[in-house]
Amino acid sequence: MFSVKELVESVSLTSLPSNYIFGNTESDRHCLLMEPEETVPIIDFSLLTSHDPHQRSKTITQLGNACLDWGFFMVINHGVAETLRDEMVRETESFFDLRGDEKKQYAGKKLFDPIRCGTSFNANVDKTLLWRDYLKIHVHPHFNAPSKPYGFSKVLREYCEKTREMASELLRGISESLGLEERYINEKLGVESSESHQLFAANMYPPCPQPELAMGLPPHSDHGLLTILMQNGIQGLQVMHKGKWVLINPLPNSFLVNTGDHMEILTNGKYKSVVHRAVVNNKSTRISIGTAHGPPLDTPVSPAKELVADDAGQAYLGITYRNYLELQQSKSLSGKSCLDRLRFSM
Repeated sequence: MFSVKELVESVSLTSLPSNYIFGNTESDRHCLLMEPEETVPIIDFSLLTSHDPHQRSKTITQLGNACLDWGFFMVINHGVAETLRDEMVRETESFFDLRGDEKKQYAGKKLFDPIRCGTSFNANVDKTLLWRDYLKIHVHPHFNAPSKPYGFSKVLREYCEKTREMASELLRGISESLGLEERYINEKLGVESSESHQLFAANMYPPCPQPELAMGLPPHSDHGLLTILMQNGIQGLQVMHKGKWVLINPLPNSFLVNTGDHMEILTNGKYKSVVHRAVVNNKSTRISIGTAHGPPLDTPVSPAKELVADDAGQAYLGITYRNYLELQQSKSLSGKSCLDRLRFSM
């Protein structure tokens, strides 16, 4: 199957191919912006890691509120060099620019193939194709990288190490915001262990002739505990907040972070994973780069007993991270349909 990039470059498209027309997208896609008094939460990472107990405590409270109200926040003053971020974007663009035969060796068909590139989400079951190409790499516990472009591997390794460190620190703050010990999440789920799982996922959304009819990624929530995201300056990410789609315009040199399904399971529904989507445009190619952070693949994830109230009970079944990924990949991407299958009937 053609990638979207190859499709765009092979013909002069003036209209969207029928197999990419995404339902009632045109009437659904209008972005209902926030009220003026609402702002996306901003977490100052330097204050979260501060030796000043007052500053750190205040930031932990802000972090907990962001998880409770949004499931989404921006991180500033994170200490990741802007040069490294820029290099990661350039190397990712260079990968998507490789010839088709150079990328073909990575057209993996299995979920846990070390490196996979392709198009849509699950082309075997998707009724409508998505306007995106992707590159997914399992980078921890075993580091993998494509052999081309030649500088990709070095930049990828450093970038993923930095985001893994950031995720661990954020999870410490989130643990404390829940009234748990600082290292509770990291230790209970082995997030800082040599077997923890980190997935690098890059998406490319080429210009689309009829963006009002297409979808880059449909509404969905992410697997894992946290996803750390950056993009190449082109807007397209929308987050569902209080029943409205909010178009995200990140601050320069910031990271976007959202809570995943396993955070919702672990907290017994207190911190919910956030539904989000990617829309496309007819002018510019958008690149997004995310790292998903979770426990070792064979670690069962279930609600923390400390967060299960006696009167409410356990809200979710336990499941290993591996089995959850397999469950998600077996269906088309759709809201929280995967997480919903683990909810206990109340």
